[in-house]
Parts: sequence; C-alpha cells; structure tokens
Amino acid sequence: MEDLHKVLKKAKYRKVKFRVTKTQHLLIKAKINGVSGNFILDTGASNTCIGFESIDYFEISAKKSKTKASGAGATGMDTQISSHNHLQIGSWKNTNFNLVIFDLSHVNEALTSYKAKAVHGIIGADVLLEGKAIIDYYNHYVYLK
Repeated sequence: MEDLHKVLKKAKYRKVKFRVTKTQHLLIKAKINGVSGNFILDTGASNTCIGFESIDYFEISAKKSKTKASGAGATGMDTQISSHNHLQIGSWKNTNFNLVIFDLSHVNEALTSYKAKAVHGIIGADVLLEGKAIIDYYNHYVYLK
C-alpha cells in the first residue's frame, strides 16, 4: 500500500505539523494577516475564531455581531466578526477569510491551569471543510488542499 503522505502530495494536499499538548489539544501555528499565532485545531468548533485580546495583535478590524457563541463550559457569549482577512496555515492560504471574535479567557484559563500555553484562537470546521482536511493523528499532521 502506498504511503499516505505520497498519495496526498500527488493530490496536491499540503502537510502541516501540529503537536499534542499536555491537555490533549492539537496545537497548530497559523498566520492571520501575516502575524503568527498559536491555535487549537478543533474539529468540534464550527468557526475559526480569535479572542478579543488578539484584535490588535492580528491587526484586524472587527464589527459587532448579533450571533452568540457557545463552547465547552460557556454559552451565550457576545461575538464580533472580522471579514477579508488573510489566513495561512503552513503553505495553505485563504486571502478572504472571516473570523469570529469572542472571549477566549475561559479557554486560556483552563489551559494555563494545566501549565499549558495560552492560545490566540481556534481553527474550526470552516477551515477544515474548505481545506478538505485529512488529519493524521498518529504522525501529528493535518493535510489541507
């Protein structure tokens, strides 16, 4: 049987390394508008998002949103939206990307309580679906097309 990496490379997939944290989260590097950050790769999150505290860091413009966010341990959180951003994960790119912005402090408090690094945001199913993602958990790679 042919090696997974070779098959996906022929199919024009791009390989991006992630690491598994002490808390069993998948941590991946990504760039928003050319600025690098740490993100949790989360197949259960519907949208890619960043925390309010990262608006200036990633140099994005944010607008109010009527949508409420929910996640592990929190519901009904206020959100903002940012349109027309440049997202890059490894060599995979989207030059017209929308982000959801909400309070990620509960996520980062949980991470730091386990002595894990805080994150700038979460890479969600919107990216994974658009990139036709294949996750190789054993070798710690995500492939995006």
